[in-house]
Amino acid sequence: MSARHDLPEPDDFTRPYWDAAAEGRLLLRRCADCGRAHHYPREFCPHCWAGEERVSWEPASGRATLYTWSVIHHNDLPPFGTRVPYAAAVVDLAEGPRMMTEVVDCDPADLRIGLPLRVTFREAAEGVSIAVFRPDRADAA
Repeated sequence: MSARHDLPEPDDFTRPYWDAAAEGRLLLRRCADCGRAHHYPREFCPHCWAGEERVSWEPASGRATLYTWSVIHHNDLPPFGTRVPYAAAVVDLAEGPRMMTEVVDCDPADLRIGLPLRVTFREAAEGVSIAVFRPDRADAA
């Protein structure tokens, strides 16, 4: 079996993030000193450099807006080749951070900057889920 390039390698620090994702919850880190949230998870605040003791996990709302995207039509790395075409994206989370992800359940022709999105999770392997986003139909009305 070939190596999976799409699977995370959780460690003691990131395990809460990956455990929450497996349960269908998105976590962020928030700094008690400057009040800003960040993603991807880091042990320190990337905004004010506060240390680990000042930064904690918190649940994200799961809401986001589309910042930019690219529709991928060809990818030789497994398992991506079986998903083409797919929309690799950067989204603005409601809490402030930007996140690299994928937009699913949406025709690429319907993508637009500012599109309201909601988090969902793709099971990448047994017990491993990855946050992806789909259009938030409730906000589309």
